[in-house]
Amino acid sequence: MSKTLDGVRIVDMTTFLAAPTVTRVLGEWGADVIKVEPPKGDAERTQGAVFNMHYSDDENLGFDISNLNKRFVTLNLKKDDGRQAFYDLLKDANVFVTNVRTKSLEHLGIDYETLKQKFPKLIFAQVLGYGEHGPQKDAAGFDATSYMARGGVLGTTLEAGQSPMNPANGYGDFQVSMCLAAGICGALLKQAREGKGDKLTVSLHHAAIFMQNVAMVSAQYGNEYPKSRLNVANPFNDCFKTSDDRWFVMCVPVFNRDYNKVMTLIGRKDLVDNKRYNNIDHINAENLNKEFIGILDEQFKKQPLQHWVDIFKENDLPLEACYVPTEIYKDDEALDNDELRKIKFPSGNDRMIPTNPVRFASMGNPDLKVSRPQGADTKSVLSEIGYSDEKINQLLDDGAAATTRHIGDPVK
Repeated sequence: MSKTLDGVRIVDMTTFLAAPTVTRVLGEWGADVIKVEPPKGDAERTQGAVFNMHYSDDENLGFDISNLNKRFVTLNLKKDDGRQAFYDLLKDANVFVTNVRTKSLEHLGIDYETLKQKFPKLIFAQVLGYGEHGPQKDAAGFDATSYMARGGVLGTTLEAGQSPMNPANGYGDFQVSMCLAAGICGALLKQAREGKGDKLTVSLHHAAIFMQNVAMVSAQYGNEYPKSRLNVANPFNDCFKTSDDRWFVMCVPVFNRDYNKVMTLIGRKDLVDNKRYNNIDHINAENLNKEFIGILDEQFKKQPLQHWVDIFKENDLPLEACYVPTEIYKDDEALDNDELRKIKFPSGNDRMIPTNPVRFASMGNPDLKVSRPQGADTKSVLSEIGYSDEKINQLLDDGAAATTRHIGDPVK
């Protein structure tokens, strides 16, 4: 079965989550992804410790979430022969993806302007912490700082008066990944049509601002953030706690139409047609939000979570429990749609990993190939681009390239 990006070759020089996940996704769509690591390797190979999970050569999900479906080459670009081997990889490549900062790329001789002269058809795609202009253009950027903090997510989405939320690592990174993957696909169309490359950038900071379009636009009309759940504009779009101490989210956007139905379902038939509460414009005009949400809170605390999930679904009113990962592992919605995939690792363990959310009918469910050790494919990839065994061995002897290095091995 052919895949959407069959025939596309991508050279990856990335680390951590946002940028390497771009190429992981494109690899699931059929691209041939060659990840180039320096002799010391990608630091993400040992990030399992940060994510509080096991990491080793035979089971490393902290690395796999961003590096499935790739081949792994080690080159030392600080040596002339290593840099030349990198250039030779790019000769037949469609795309180069990186999150290395621009000053470091210039120092290595692989910045956009240099590569554009050598490979005018090459697509250059870069993840940045901040934009290409402004005071932070050369600063390091991470999900927690560029996206979540300065991008406004933490300051906007917290419950008013409380501490910011503590999201899972990479929450913004993975959104950035899908933005750049989309951009690369657009650039591939131009490349096929015109035979020309392009430069693409997505910054963590910019993506965070875009993902908060409603907040960014409405704040200029006096819509203040952060908000409290006790004072939302539509009390039927809010979160509530149940008798068994679980949270759920109700999303019933057409308040006036569904008011009587909701009052009936929660056991407050006495409030049906009540003119104090049955019109959302009146509630907001008279600042009755907190008062009415207090009524809802009192009723929802009288029954367990499953009671509310069942009766709202029976009446076609959207309401969902606030799931945690261990519940999603068993959720038929996630499993039946291949949103989570169980993979057997060389360790012998079966582990769950999310698949990317874009599906092509022509491809079916994507292949997921677990990562290999650093440098595992150095010899085979260099051979593919025309290097003789003698030349490869010379690179290895000179330290311009390296073969398999296991986690924990010293750097040669």
